[in-house]
Amino acid sequence: MKCLRNFPVATIFVLAGMVFAQNPLVKSGNTREVAEHVYVIPDQRINVIPNIGIIVGRDGVLVVDTGMGPRNAETVLGEVKKITNKPVTYLTVTHFHPEHGMGAQAFPAETTLIYPTAQKIELLEKGQAIMKEFSGVSPEIADLLKPVKFRMPNVTFSDAAEVDLGDFTVQLFHFGSAHTRGDEFIFLPKQRLVFGGDVVINRFFPIMADSDSSGANWIDILQRLEDLKPAIVVPGHGEIGDVGVITAMREYLVFVRDRVQQMKSQGTSLGDVESKLDPEVRAKYKDWDNPQWIKNAIDNFYGSVK
Repeated sequence: MKCLRNFPVATIFVLAGMVFAQNPLVKSGNTREVAEHVYVIPDQRINVIPNIGIIVGRDGVLVVDTGMGPRNAETVLGEVKKITNKPVTYLTVTHFHPEHGMGAQAFPAETTLIYPTAQKIELLEKGQAIMKEFSGVSPEIADLLKPVKFRMPNVTFSDAAEVDLGDFTVQLFHFGSAHTRGDEFIFLPKQRLVFGGDVVINRFFPIMADSDSSGANWIDILQRLEDLKPAIVVPGHGEIGDVGVITAMREYLVFVRDRVQQMKSQGTSLGDVESKLDPEVRAKYKDWDNPQWIKNAIDNFYGSVK
């Protein structure tokens, strides 16, 4: 098993600062239709709650992400019942982090779980460690995660898969490491809608705390998502928007990469790059939340650029 170098102690304190006084419960009665046959339970701009998708086809339902722990997943299933009496045929998860997938056990036994192979491996390798880290953030999160039992996928795929819901199809993609090793993207060609997971977040600074995070590949993946020409983008966190949400994230990462490359080529040490570039980024992106993660992006690019 791979030696973990993920979520160091310092990261716990950053997480704790981000979620302090935030309610980690998915809110019922707030679900809204964002496209034909597609509904989203919004994240309320709370760090430990994702945007959760409910896709209703003629033959069944595909849910995207579960919320943190079985209690939140039960809320999600309750929202599905308000929309349709069709069975939850499929569940897929954008990545292995607790608020996105660690409620899978609450889904019916007949629900087919579909993950990228890389995400399954990542869950097996890192799942217990990240559960422990998140549980240390607050008693509320610890209570939500205490009953969690990992539920492995019934179906895995390497690069792409397709789910037929009867009257339309849903495409699942894995393009390699970005936020995590097993990031997944869900694209609905008919609706021109994409679920971007935490590779696409709206006015939040992206997180590269994991040793598998790749800023360079992240930029390439965002370009591939832009090339899908989605009309509607559901980010992992933050408000739903259009393709501009993807573009904004890509432009931020390109900006940081290019500035790091410029400063490193001049012989600037990592510490000096951090101290000089961090305030520059904060000034440029004043309305983005969680600036604690700027340093992680700088460090990631500093270690990878020539």
